[in-house]
Amino acid sequence: MSRQQVLEAARARITAEHKATFEAEGVVKVSGAVGDDWIERVLEVADKQLREPGKWVSDTNPGASSNRLFTTRYRWQEDPVIGGFVFDSGMAQMAAELMGSSSARFYFDHLLIKEPRTANPTPWHQDIPYWPFMGKQICSSWVSMTPVTVAESSLEFVRGSHSWDAYYAPESFDGSKGFMADFEGEKMPDVEADRASYDIVGFDVEPGDALFFSSWIIHGSPGNAGDHRRVALSTRWLGDDAVWYPHPGCDPIVSDDDTIAVAGEYPADDNRFPLVAA
Repeated sequence: MSRQQVLEAARARITAEHKATFEAEGVVKVSGAVGDDWIERVLEVADKQLREPGKWVSDTNPGASSNRLFTTRYRWQEDPVIGGFVFDSGMAQMAAELMGSSSARFYFDHLLIKEPRTANPTPWHQDIPYWPFMGKQICSSWVSMTPVTVAESSLEFVRGSHSWDAYYAPESFDGSKGFMADFEGEKMPDVEADRASYDIVGFDVEPGDALFFSSWIIHGSPGNAGDHRRVALSTRWLGDDAVWYPHPGCDPIVSDDDTIAVAGEYPADDNRFPLVAA
């Protein structure tokens, strides 16, 4: 198939049932969203990044083959595999369909690796306060490159929390303050301490399965209790109602100095936030 046919097929994969689930629950699983070719290439990138990390890396136990949480971001302009995935995998088209948006602009890529027997959980959090955007049509695509159960650190979500109209203050995952001290929002509830009070849904996934979820939904993942590596690639997508909203506590990697986007307006910056689906 041509590239255009691949992207059209990706958009057509999203059914009315997918859309209804995403709207009601804030998260939906799309099985087999990408094929073996992407899986193999992204796994190669993961191996290389562990050996030769990029600039925007977090690594809890460098060099270890277990008990290690490693993430790397903003690789799309430097790594042809990640860049190709952004533009050619169909994630943008699926995201636009699910968000009910006529378009999807790309924000950033996030490669996440948990080695076997990694104790570190990903704490319960909401994405939107960490990002310099505001809007309801903002989402992530989290594509697993390995088979993963919830016990092996697949994602869990508080179903429907994207519609609570709540905005939680960002905090660093190590328990310290966020990127800046004077952040906005209320304190994140301690979901883990009171799981029975929340409607929690988790997803076991196979390689190529994608979880699409709203930037407003509360989510997290446990440590990796399994014996194999967990690798996933997230891409973040901006829909029609997204506006540029830099604020205290948000990710400082892209700021007013890096974009022509104007605060409070749609981020029509094709260099920094390219239009991938329209």
